[in-house]
Parts: sequence; C-alpha cells; structure tokens
Amino acid sequence: DEEALLDLMLRTGYNMIQENGQRKFGPPPDWQGPPPARGCEVFLGKIPRDLYEDELVPVLETVGKLYLLRLMMEFSGENRGYAFATYTTRTHAEDAIKKLNNFEIRPGCAIGVCISVDNCRLYIGGLPKDKTQEEVMLAMSCATMGVVDVKMSVCPTDKTRNRGYAFVEYESHRAAAMARRKLVPETFELWGHTIKVDWADPKRDTAVVAATEKEASTPGSRRGRVPPPPRRLPDGAPGGAVVEATAPEPLQPERAGAGDAALLHFGSRGDAATALRTLRGAALLGAQVRAAAAEP
Repeated sequence: DEEALLDLMLRTGYNMIQENGQRKFGPPPDWQGPPPARGCEVFLGKIPRDLYEDELVPVLETVGKLYLLRLMMEFSGENRGYAFATYTTRTHAEDAIKKLNNFEIRPGCAIGVCISVDNCRLYIGGLPKDKTQEEVMLAMSCATMGVVDVKMSVCPTDKTRNRGYAFVEYESHRAAAMARRKLVPETFELWGHTIKVDWADPKRDTAVVAATEKEASTPGSRRGRVPPPPRRLPDGAPGGAVVEATAPEPLQPERAGAGDAALLHFGSRGDAATALRTLRGAALLGAQVRAAAAEP
C-alpha cells in the first residue's frame, strides 16, 4: 500500500530507497556521527510475504529507536520473508530479541528475531612466525580487496614471533566474503607457506584478540612480565613425546582464569590427542586441568 508507506515516511521523517534487492528505511533524519556499532542489528525471519514497513516498523519501534530497516524484496514486489533491523543501541537490539521473537505480528503468523552477525573478519592460519603485523597487512592487501586491519597475537616467550595465525578485518561483509571465495578454493600461499583461510568466529575470536590487546597494554600485566624458561611437566604427564609448558607464573587454583594457562607442544598430533583425553578433568600441580586443542 503506497499510501500507508508514504504516511509512515511523513510520520518518521525517514527516507526509503530500494537497491540491490532490498528496500532501506532510514536512517533517522537527525542522526549524526557513524552508524551504530556491531551488535545493534537483528535478523527478522518468517515475515508474511505481503507484509511491509507500514506494519513492521510500528512493531519494531515498541522496543527502541530504529536506525535502519532493510527488507529483502523479490522482483514481483513481495518481500522475501526476512529483513534486518538496526537499532541505535545494543540494548534496544537485545530487547527486540527478548520481546519480539515469536511475536504474533498477524493472527497465526509469529516472526522470529535473533542477533544478526555481519561478519567482516577472516581467520588465516599457517603463517610464518617471523612475520610482523605490517607484513601480513601488506600481503593480504595485495591478495584481496578491502582490508582495513590485521590482528595478531605474539608468542609469550618471544615477542618478536607471532603465533602462526591472524584475523583480517575487511571493510564490509561483502568484501570479506569475496576474499574468502577467492582464497579458499585455491592453494593460497604466502612466503612459501600454504595458508588456511576461513571465517573467524565473531564471538570467540573477537574475545581472543581483545584479551590479547588488553593484556599487552596493561602495565604490570602477566603478559608484560619476562616469563621464566620453559619447564618440563612432572613424570606423570601423558604421552611419550617431549612436553614443555610455558606459563607466566605458577598456576593458582583459587583464582584460575585466562592468564593461568600454558601451551603444550607435543611431538606428534597423536600424542597431543592422547594428552587431551587424559588431561581433561585431571589434577596437575595442585589444580584441576581444563584442556582444549589450540588453534594452529
């Protein structure tokens, strides 16, 4: 109903344009500054094909101020059954998930609402450990389009070496998807090393990078201290391979956390798998062990 859509635009002051198979409603006419941060967008599914912004927006507005609504459209003029709504704050997006998921927008028609993950980050593994962040940034910028940043972790025992992997941030999800499409089917190599490329886990990997950066920048943090030489585990350590553990300080079970950890390097993948099975739930150095496979 064009008249209903026009009334909606007059009431809100939002513009509406259609491009690339989607109809965009917003942003607010009084908005200043950059778009809302990640975590402010929700995915809307199970939308009736003949339902449009004039019915959808009033429902979405009940939990907070909308920044942008993107309704996916067919050539026929019907919607495609789903949309993306960006709120001005993350709190409003979380409220939309809590209050509008399974909301009956029409009799017998309940919509689904969940967080939208617009992933712009790729994981790359198998990097030579002597390469710097700047070198990886340059190499990935030459190989793909739209690179805006590279995040890397350094080895705790040698700050001049990386851990063999990095997270490459792109300017958009489309740029990241195009880069992955280009690199994954081929044998992608950098400096003579075959590089593994995949989507980064947006929750887990972002947390890993953030924790690394925080520890590296915090004065007096464990990561900033000079670590002791690697030490052998007790004779009861599983597996027959050489096992060395590097920890910033002795494990303290009463406050075990992200910093109370060690990386164990085994002579073979089989020995590592055996150790993983044996160490889970075991007691070591007076503390209960939590073991998991490390990324390459």
